[in-house]
Amino acid sequence: MAKEIKLNRTLVTIISVLAMFFWGMSFVWSKIVFRYYSPVTTIFLRLLFSSAILLSVCYIFFRSERLKMKDLRLFIVSAFFSPFCYFLGESYGLLEVSSTIASVIIAMIPVFTPFFAYFTLKEKLTWFNFLGITVSFIGVIIMLLKKDLSLNASPLGVVLLFIAVFSALGYGISVKKLSLKYNPFVVVGYQNLIGAIFFLPLFLFMDLKTFLTVKPNQQLITSMAALVIFASSLAFILYTSSVRYIGISRANIYSNLIPVFTAIFSFYVLNEEFTAAKLVGMAVVITGVILAQIGKLREKTIDNEVIPFK
Repeated sequence: MAKEIKLNRTLVTIISVLAMFFWGMSFVWSKIVFRYYSPVTTIFLRLLFSSAILLSVCYIFFRSERLKMKDLRLFIVSAFFSPFCYFLGESYGLLEVSSTIASVIIAMIPVFTPFFAYFTLKEKLTWFNFLGITVSFIGVIIMLLKKDLSLNASPLGVVLLFIAVFSALGYGISVKKLSLKYNPFVVVGYQNLIGAIFFLPLFLFMDLKTFLTVKPNQQLITSMAALVIFASSLAFILYTSSVRYIGISRANIYSNLIPVFTAIFSFYVLNEEFTAAKLVGMAVVITGVILAQIGKLREKTIDNEVIPFK
């Protein structure tokens, strides 16, 4: 079992906000990298380098925590949900919709958590759960519809992003036991390595020739490095530390900041349009997420809750 990390409230707040900042920025960094590489290449490189960094840290500081063969199947199942299915849905969805809309949909993971737990773990549902998901969907619709009621985003992109959301839910159930047995560096390091192995055949058959023709420039290298270091490695470690101290429900409240950070930096970095509909829709979605978690905050146990993975 991983050791508990002792943190004061101020530090917990800082690291939680930092994790959401990095995850919010990941949508912007991904958009930049997609100008050069396909999603498959981007994800493969991101997972490969991230696993190399994290497993190197494990070798130096957590050498005694080796992967046990009896847990290999659970690692494979959790890695299939995320990063494999999650990143396929998120990345290809991000090609079809704006960074802001994508981040808002992904931020709805905590809204669906209690419903998923109800069917898989027989956890109770509250009226706040139903109210939260209803309000959140209204917010998404506000962002997706134009004044003439036509879609402001690709239906395919929206579907792919919701596939990512449900993949994250499946991941949370399968990774629960691993988080109790291993240090977070070990868990995410091996999951990223297994995820990279999943993506390797796709990379070799679909993207290798194109990958070899791309000449990396400073923008590509900087954005890819940011995804590897901050989004796939540091953010998850910071978030996991926050979860251990204040619990997943309270830590999930900080996820409401993800679309805010994404919208701000998409406006300044990607020149995305910042409309009134986006602002209103974002506020409504965030309100729904908070409502969906009100009942959860009263619970004392966090064993069956879902850890969003970015």
